[in-house]
Parts: sequence; structure tokens; C-alpha cells
Amino acid sequence: MLKIDTHAHILPDTWPNLAEKYGDDRFPVMVRSDGHHRIYKDGKFFREVWASAFDPEVRIADYARFGVDVQVVSTVPVLFSYWAKPSQALELHRFLNDHTAEICRRYPRNYAGIGTVPLQSPTLAIQEMERCIEQLGLSGVQLGSHIENWNLDAPELFPFFEAAADLGAALLVHPWDMMGRETMPKYWLPWLVGMPAEQSRAACCLIFGGVLERLPKLRVCLAHGGGAFPYTIGRIEHGFRMRPDLVATDNARNPRDYFERLYFDSCVHDPAALRYLIDVAGAEHVMLGTDYPFPLGEQEPGSGITALGLPLDRQARLFHGTALEWLDLPLNRFANDPESSE
Repeated sequence: MLKIDTHAHILPDTWPNLAEKYGDDRFPVMVRSDGHHRIYKDGKFFREVWASAFDPEVRIADYARFGVDVQVVSTVPVLFSYWAKPSQALELHRFLNDHTAEICRRYPRNYAGIGTVPLQSPTLAIQEMERCIEQLGLSGVQLGSHIENWNLDAPELFPFFEAAADLGAALLVHPWDMMGRETMPKYWLPWLVGMPAEQSRAACCLIFGGVLERLPKLRVCLAHGGGAFPYTIGRIEHGFRMRPDLVATDNARNPRDYFERLYFDSCVHDPAALRYLIDVAGAEHVMLGTDYPFPLGEQEPGSGITALGLPLDRQARLFHGTALEWLDLPLNRFANDPESSE
């Protein structure tokens, strides 16, 4: 059975040192030394990454152990750099998108790509998204759960979403710059508590702000199983009904209705939670996603779906059917044809 991981991050093994070029340590820098690859940000060590983060053949072999065939790769959110000057961020985004596109070109049976764009300038973001789709052959773009001080309902961002709908670009919303990172830094709470809250923030802004209502062709996936949103929909819906004067100011439609529009990956780390997500959203809106290759990702890709013991047709939907629909790709895009690869 074809298995497509829709949430897998990839990095180049190096990228331009914009911190040095522009005198701004906020730009992440990859430092290679003694066989190690370490990312520094704000002049401090941020994370070490291994070959699984940047070597496409290592990744293919690693995935093969679990019967996963395809990775839909996107950059790591620390590289979004939404705080930067737009032209400087665009320089980094273009480099990352060219790298992603090259990986997909070299390994067409194993990779599809999602680009990244400098959303602090919606005009530049639209231009780079057009390049991603029309020139590089990528399937869509990844964006953060907010863009600095803009939530996803910001009027400034609506032209970007409108352009994405017109282009047929798949959008992957990923948590970043998590709320509470300064007030609850202990116990990894920004990742354990802030990340799920960020995704609920993004979903509610897209819904209550009328973005999804105004753009019915927009295809949005919320990574990490939608974070807290699916699991607090009862509270959200109750608030919508009880205080429409506060909640339904820009969109009068019930937020629960948007499970028919949104997509979610399966990275929830709990069989009961995944079963609930499928119940509330439908298998037609849930797809394999792992957050590979990082510690918070599913360590045995696809194991969460397999553990549910679903009929084969439902497994097929979760392992590839929903992903192909979200990406707007045909099943034979990943056919095992030796002539289709170098």
C-alpha cells in the first residue's frame, strides 16, 4: 500500500550565512565541524541535526524500514524568519525552495515538496509562491500559525490566501514562535503546551475571520493533528453559540462545519486521540504525517494508523488517498517506473 508522509522536514546541509552577511544573529546558521551539524541562532546553540535531516538517501532507507514510500518535505519553522527584512528573508526562502525542488527532481518517486515564503511581505510571498508552483513544481507552501503580530485572519494576509486558492496550492500550517515561550520556558512547555495552542489559534482565525468561508477552494492542512483545535471544538462551538457578539463577528457559520474543509495530519501520539480525530473530521480529511525526523515526531512512521486496525480501504485513505487530494496529485505520480527516476 502506498504510504505518503505529509509532514516531514528537510534541511540543506548548509545555507547562506545571512547572520554574518547582514550582521543579525537572529538568522539561523548551520555550522559543520568534526562530523557534526549544529544550528546556531541568536548567537547560541539551537539544535544538532543528523544525516536524516538533510541526506535524501539516508531518509529513503530509513523510511523503507516502515514501508513508507513518499515524504512531502518542508523546511523547519526556525527558518521562517518572519521578523527579518522582507528582501533578506526572500533570499533565504528562495535558496530553501530551490533545494527542496532539486530533491524532488532527483527523487520523483520518493519526494514531493512544500515551499516557504516571506509572509511579512504578502506581495513577495505571492510572487515566491507562484515561482514554487509554476516554475519549481512544488505542491504548495508551508506557513506559520501566525506571522509575527498578524494572526491568519489579518486583512494584510488575505491576498496571499486568495492567490493560494487561485493557484491550487496546498497550504501546511505549522506551529512556530509558540505562545508562552517566555512565561513558561521550563519542562519543554512551549513545545508540549504552546504548539497545540498555536494550531487552535490558527484554525480559529481562519474560521472566525472568514478566510475559509470566502475561499471555498483553499486547501489547508493543520500539522500536528490540528493541535488542540479538534479536541476543544465542543468548547469553541459552545462559545460561538453563547456569545456570538464576541465570536461570530466576522463569520456566522458554525465552526464545527469546517471539519469538512480542513485537513489534518495523524501526528497525535495516541491511538484514542487519532480515532477521535478521524471520527470528528472523517478519514477523508486525515492523512499520515510524522514530523520526521525530530524527537516530537512519530518514531515509527505510520504506526499510529496501523495500530487502529482499520479496514484496508480506510487505511488506504489515511496512508495516501487524503494526501493525494490535498496535494492535488494523481496516484501514478509515485508509480514505480524505473524510467521516471534518474
